[in-house]
Amino acid sequence: LPLNDNVCVSEGVCICVLLFIGLYIVSYLILTHFKKNAEFITGEHESQSIIPALLWLCTFTLSVAVCAVLLLPISILSNEVLITFPKSYYMRWLNGSLIHGLWNLVFLFSNMSLVFLMPFAYFFTESEGFAGSKKGVMARVYEAVVLLLLLALLVVGMVWVASALLHHNMARESLYDLWEYYLPYFYSGISLFGVMLLLLCTPFGLARMFSVTGSFLVKPRLLENIEDTLSCTVFEEASLSRKLNTSCWVTLNMEALKHEYHTVQTQRLALEMRGKASPWQRNLGYPLAMLLLLALTVVCILMVIFNVLELLFDETAMPRGMEDPRLGTASFSMFGSLGAAVQVVLIFYLMVSSVVGFYSSPLFTSLLPRAQDTNLTQIIGNCVSLLILSSALPVFSRTLGITRFDLLGDFGRYNWLGNFYVVFLYNMMFAGLTSASLIKTVTWAVQRELIRAFGLHRLPLTVSRSTVPFRLLLASGLSKIQ
Repeated sequence: LPLNDNVCVSEGVCICVLLFIGLYIVSYLILTHFKKNAEFITGEHESQSIIPALLWLCTFTLSVAVCAVLLLPISILSNEVLITFPKSYYMRWLNGSLIHGLWNLVFLFSNMSLVFLMPFAYFFTESEGFAGSKKGVMARVYEAVVLLLLLALLVVGMVWVASALLHHNMARESLYDLWEYYLPYFYSGISLFGVMLLLLCTPFGLARMFSVTGSFLVKPRLLENIEDTLSCTVFEEASLSRKLNTSCWVTLNMEALKHEYHTVQTQRLALEMRGKASPWQRNLGYPLAMLLLLALTVVCILMVIFNVLELLFDETAMPRGMEDPRLGTASFSMFGSLGAAVQVVLIFYLMVSSVVGFYSSPLFTSLLPRAQDTNLTQIIGNCVSLLILSSALPVFSRTLGITRFDLLGDFGRYNWLGNFYVVFLYNMMFAGLTSASLIKTVTWAVQRELIRAFGLHRLPLTVSRSTVPFRLLLASGLSKIQ
């Protein structure tokens, strides 16, 4: 039976609403897991009613960020589904207009959160009301609104000055063209900042993924007796416990002693977990996980290098916007559905790596959320940071050539996407930084495991391990084997 276009549109709207409701519920559960409970109990009676509203704004922002991450995977998978089932009655609602509308909604909500919602939430948490006004919620709201208007005027002025410096003739003509000129120009600057942030965080995160993943797995140790190491750790823990419980050790630094005790206790628990692990889990799980991460990273680097070569010889490799997406006509990968699945996996892998690199960098370590110990200001900062990273992910993936799906909606209106030199240098910098981080991580990991395996980590600090000859290393290993 033929379907009416209005029916298809209504089904698409229902799908978008259900998707956003699901993401909103998941985001709310995540934020309530990390928020500090004490902050929502103390304070004035009126403030208790406005702070949950600020939490709802943060939940909305986080749900938009998660939806921005899902934009490319949903688009790629939808295209493959339409290719596989071209005349399916149940897939009539899945069309190009639905995907295009989803991209536009995410673009609108992300910029609304960055420009209005999150600044207002931050200004409200920091405001106390104007001098001489009656203290209360409305006084804080008035101050937050005034600060938000002043910030908007400042940003518009800076954008006008930047446009006047770059385009002398169009600055005065576009002074009153706020919607068609200033907002896309401002969005282009935000996207460029997000993509540059991804350029710095993702290579570092790709290198950190090996150690982060290894912390959740049982590592195999070469030439190591787990029982002897566990016995030494148990004795050391017992000794530190007696020092903590004995009153004659009052002259010691108790904080340093407690920190050392917790470190030794963590080592003991890790050794017990390794001792209980099966041989398959101990000797096969960790190498397979490391090989999988290495394969994903190498595939990313190879795809970026191939994209660089295409940029030199083919103009169609430049990222551009697509006004009328025609889904279901051809696959976005030369390898068909398998290649599309690999693209989806790589996109999620790059996003996870960028988040790991972001929170591992010294500049943003203080933003790392902790369960039941994250205040509202930190929650706002985390939501803004994740929204910037996720909203730049489609542009980031298309610029690096991870996928051939062109940008939809206003994502393709960024000015710097048409500059060949910016795109080319961006690909070269990403390939170089990722390769250097990967080589350094693998080299240091192998060196660390060899030093630990041969027992050289027990050498005194006055002895430089880099000066230990290879013969001593080999002799130590042979003696352990014997």
